[in-house]
Amino acid sequence: MTVEHSTDASLTNPTDWKSIDWITINRLVRRLQMRIAKAEQTGRHRKIKSLQWLLTHSHAAKLLAVHRVTTNRGAKTPGVDNVVWRSQRQKLQAAELLNRCGYRPKPLRRHYIPKKNGKFRPLSIPTLYDRAMQALYALALAPIAETVADPYSYGFREGRCCADALEHAHIVLSKRTSPPWVLEGDIRACFDQISQDWLLQHVPMDKQILSKWLKAGYLEKGKWFPTKEGTPQGGLISPLLANLALDGMQKAIRQAVRAKGDKVHFMRYADDFIVTGATKELLEQKVKPAVTAFLQPRGLELSEQKTVITHIQDGFNFLGHTVRRYGDKLLTIPKESNVKSLREKIRLCLQSTLALGQKALIRKLNPILRGWANFYRHAAAKATFDKLDHYVHWRIWRWTKRRHSNKSAQWRKDKYYSAAGDGWKFSVRYLRKSDGKLKVMQLYRLGTTPILRYIKVKGAANPYDPKYTEYFDRRRSIIWRVRGNLAFTKANSTG
Repeated sequence: MTVEHSTDASLTNPTDWKSIDWITINRLVRRLQMRIAKAEQTGRHRKIKSLQWLLTHSHAAKLLAVHRVTTNRGAKTPGVDNVVWRSQRQKLQAAELLNRCGYRPKPLRRHYIPKKNGKFRPLSIPTLYDRAMQALYALALAPIAETVADPYSYGFREGRCCADALEHAHIVLSKRTSPPWVLEGDIRACFDQISQDWLLQHVPMDKQILSKWLKAGYLEKGKWFPTKEGTPQGGLISPLLANLALDGMQKAIRQAVRAKGDKVHFMRYADDFIVTGATKELLEQKVKPAVTAFLQPRGLELSEQKTVITHIQDGFNFLGHTVRRYGDKLLTIPKESNVKSLREKIRLCLQSTLALGQKALIRKLNPILRGWANFYRHAAAKATFDKLDHYVHWRIWRWTKRRHSNKSAQWRKDKYYSAAGDGWKFSVRYLRKSDGKLKVMQLYRLGTTPILRYIKVKGAANPYDPKYTEYFDRRRSIIWRVRGNLAFTKANSTG
């Protein structure tokens, strides 16, 4: 402990936020996190508490917590106090004020997000100061959550993503001897109904701080409402708490079904999960009751409407994809409703930019198209990409016709499709302000996105375990993204 204190004290209080050595800051915090994970592996709970206290009182961790809050997408969204940290001085002062003594969180600002079914999802937004406190204590809680996590849980975990869960499903279901039945599980209002008593009893962190967050309440139309259950959606630590509540589901299912011939496989992303089985009766009579019994003490229950058992020949939806077997071949393709949503988004975007120039339109469309293509680039999405490119081309051609209704088709093609050379490439020339050079900007085509098979993360891999440090470093490097690399394939045998 003395070494950690002296190392932390060697960080001079910076006067310039941009001059902070974030590599050193991350190294100091990661060192403590690895010690916490090691203590959890050996069952030294008193050691865990002392290390968590050391980390949450560390100047490096406080700087890192403020940095995380001020660089994420919600950094410009204030809470009930309408305070946003923009200047370097505000960020430095915020790091100094992150103290447990006298801390009292403010109520959450309630906001509603429309859902696809016409209903609204409640979103509770903490103040930036409360978010920074949550980020600070999440740094101390994350190593424990990773150590005790289910091997095949992929949501809200470092080094894991949707592609890992989808690739796991493909590996399990693509063989001739694969299980034919799938239980699609969905937990009703998971974040809103988690038992606060269960969290206070089982989550290994400062109970007083956790209780203050859970009981903070929320403000809606100027009136305060208490929070008697659940953890707020919008809280930075909420996904971590939800994962801790759901970890152990895989073990509960395995204890209920012990025979290997039952072909039971489990994979979960946040509160969405699937379980495979050899027969429909097995999933109905053993797996589903086991999940229900597991969720009950946590104040949770399955959604009867969304929890269904499906044959793989009929296909099922998982994380925005449709997984279905066609004869002997399993395909994972983009979900049809998501394709329709993208088309609608493109249509509305073109309608709203009729008065804007070509450059502004490309800048607005490219992030939408590229982000959608990157999400589905590991699926069998080539045909979908080509159809969407045709749709975008047709919509943009109508856009040019509406802008120049009295011009010929050849004139519009020369004006809007000639900057990038021959062919139908929607492009424009512009002067780059930084160096004054003439550049060409063109619309991103989904069909140019390479379809690459994703290599999933090892189930037992823990980013806070020193023996997996090199493994995660290699996964983050570009060599891990190249399909067919022999070293990559051999080194990343799935666990």
